[in-house]
Amino acid sequence: MSNAEAYERGFARLSAHTVAPLLAQARETRAPRLLDVGCGTGVVTAAALALGIEVTAVDPDPGMLELVARRHPHATVRAAALPDLPFADEAFDAIAGNFVINHVPDTAAALGELHRVLRPGGTIALSWWKSDEMTATSVLADAIAAAGVPYDPPPRPFTAHDTPPRFTALLRAAGFRKTAVDTLRWRHRADPGSWWDDIVQAGGPRFAVISRQPRETVERVKAHYARLAAPYALEGFPVCAHLARAAR
Repeated sequence: MSNAEAYERGFARLSAHTVAPLLAQARETRAPRLLDVGCGTGVVTAAALALGIEVTAVDPDPGMLELVARRHPHATVRAAALPDLPFADEAFDAIAGNFVINHVPDTAAALGELHRVLRPGGTIALSWWKSDEMTATSVLADAIAAAGVPYDPPPRPFTAHDTPPRFTALLRAAGFRKTAVDTLRWRHRADPGSWWDDIVQAGGPRFAVISRQPRETVERVKAHYARLAAPYALEGFPVCAHLARAAR
């Protein structure tokens, strides 16, 4: 289980940049029922509720769900993970997934399940990181490597589908239409020291390895991180994400 409070201070602030474009279709169509899949600490849920949308938020992490349920009592909060969702066919008018599709074990199966629970004519929006332009996290991965820490990162099945043309093809194969992918670039402004604390404390599959090290090893990784992050202290970390939109 992740540290939800640390995740919110770190990754959730980073991912909040894509919330408005992610909800653009739902806002334009005035979708009454939205599924926030992989809701995390609820940045999409909060924005959708503010638009007057009825939100169902799902995530497999109990800590995330507890935080979302506490802060957003008007949302329906359920424990679930793709590709298995506990909902009837055509249950939602819109689906938003902010940086969740890149974590699922089977992308095609996940898209098939999302297609199942979306009503005909409903819209879907999914975001994922462009990994080779993700400086905010690559500085930590590079620091681990520079410190000589044995590190076997978790497998990333999504890598086979992470370009806009490949992902568009998967969406169409799952039955979606009107597909389009935008590329968003921005600078994530965060104090490098706070960013380190929040990412390490949040845990998660990629960087929990840091906190499992002996204290002297953690300090060595941190020193390399400080060196690598220093050039971005003023203007922020350059990051890039893709955002796919489609309709059923």
